[in-house]
Amino acid sequence: MAITKGYQQLLCEARSRIKTLSLAQAQALLNNADTVFVDIRDVRELEREGMIPNAVHAPRGMLEFWVDPASPYFKPVFGEAKTFVLYCQSAWRSSLATDALQSMGMDNVCHFEGGFKAWKEAGLPTAEKSA
Repeated sequence: MAITKGYQQLLCEARSRIKTLSLAQAQALLNNADTVFVDIRDVRELEREGMIPNAVHAPRGMLEFWVDPASPYFKPVFGEAKTFVLYCQSAWRSSLATDALQSMGMDNVCHFEGGFKAWKEAGLPTAEKSA
């Protein structure tokens, strides 16, 4: 059976509903105490590429479970009254993840254009994956 909606349509639909920061807007939030950067990439990507300094790692496959206070996997960082800036390698997974979290009722979530690839290419700060 053929699929009826491809990834490009999913991305287009998600991006019509979510807030996307420019790289400059995201950089301006880097040291803001009311902002948490959330890296949703696979752990192998973090080990290979590094990550944004002080970002929280929340793998895409567990994100909804880590955000939901009723889940046995809930992570308290997601219960804080902060803005959560999601990112992945190219802003595809983060688009879909931001849309999913918004559909769960989070209004304090966004992502930034270009993802970690664009961040690194712009020469913005990176750090090794923390233990």
